[in-house]
Amino acid sequence: MKALADPIKLKPIDKKDGLLQVIIETPAGSQNKFAYDPDQRIFALKKVLPAGMVFPYDFGFLPQTIAPDGDPIDVLLLMDEPAFPGCAVRARLVGVIEGEQLDGKDKIRNDRLIAVAEANHQYANIRKLKDLPSQWMKELQDFFVNYHNLEGKKYCLLGCKGPAAAMKLIQDAQKAA
Repeated sequence: MKALADPIKLKPIDKKDGLLQVIIETPAGSQNKFAYDPDQRIFALKKVLPAGMVFPYDFGFLPQTIAPDGDPIDVLLLMDEPAFPGCAVRARLVGVIEGEQLDGKDKIRNDRLIAVAEANHQYANIRKLKDLPSQWMKELQDFFVNYHNLEGKKYCLLGCKGPAAAMKLIQDAQKAA
């Protein structure tokens, strides 16, 4: 019997068309935070957000990358309907929310790539962050600040940048893997 592929070993970028292969950990609308456990090779429940708080969009990672926080680089994925943990979704990169997490005295970069699913209708015309409403961006940034506050960590926003800066972060994270 063949086992499923290990998602952290999949190709992160399709060389032919430049699309990312995002592995979903937590679907949009979920109060549960899931994470891939490489030791057990399964997706496991990591924590539960407080009542009334849910992930606003699908949240996942890019395989074969290691971000400064020690995990694969995070990706927030815009798509029409929520996916499920472990699902691979081809997506185009539109930018990055750069941030720094303060955990006690340690400062750790914790950036979130923003990508759009290739197969979708609602976000089909989104090519860069500036295509999204400014209020949407503010609310998304507020989500990450509040999410970290719940863990007793401070999250400082450093800014938002386009696809070129996001691709540089991916390249650095691939070298670190």
